[in-house]
Amino acid sequence: MTNSDILDFIKSRRSIGNLVAPAPNREQVEQAIEVALSAPDHKDLNPYRFIVLENQALNTLGMALKNAAIAQGETDEKTLKKAENMPLRAPMIIACVTDFKPHDKVPHWEQIAASSCAVQNLLLALSAQGFATVWRTGPLANAPAIKQLFNVTADNQVIAFVYVGTAVSTIPPRSKIDVTPFIVYDNGTN
Repeated sequence: MTNSDILDFIKSRRSIGNLVAPAPNREQVEQAIEVALSAPDHKDLNPYRFIVLENQALNTLGMALKNAAIAQGETDEKTLKKAENMPLRAPMIIACVTDFKPHDKVPHWEQIAASSCAVQNLLLALSAQGFATVWRTGPLANAPAIKQLFNVTADNQVIAFVYVGTAVSTIPPRSKIDVTPFIVYDNGTN
């Protein structure tokens, strides 16, 4: 694989919301998490952890999401059922939660950035293994019921729910992105 092939692969990554089995096996998940752990991380704090959910654990997350919605005042049965069924849109979810480490040179925002980089590497590693993914969070991700489910302390947070599986249809190619509006070149002579 050439450098150009690698760049094309990274640019082709897409979020796919409709996922079915198969999901990665344990070895594939561990390989993907090893890649995630290679993300930039100031002082190598590894300020995150991953929780792999399958089978009944997806239903447990669904009930926690429903309970979180109820705790936030939701009463509409259709909305509550949707919250309960959200985790069932994929055969596997890999949650990433922060595990902040006190460090005088690495503030919380930088540890969140490192956690987010780890999630991006996870997405790429899963894609490289032939799986489709989508990174989800939403307004319930850090509700008390969800934090309790994952043993997330008050000062930490859920960064991502990475839904993983196999796409049910062909993944459409990504359109070419015009990078011009996102770049400013400054050579110091202005």
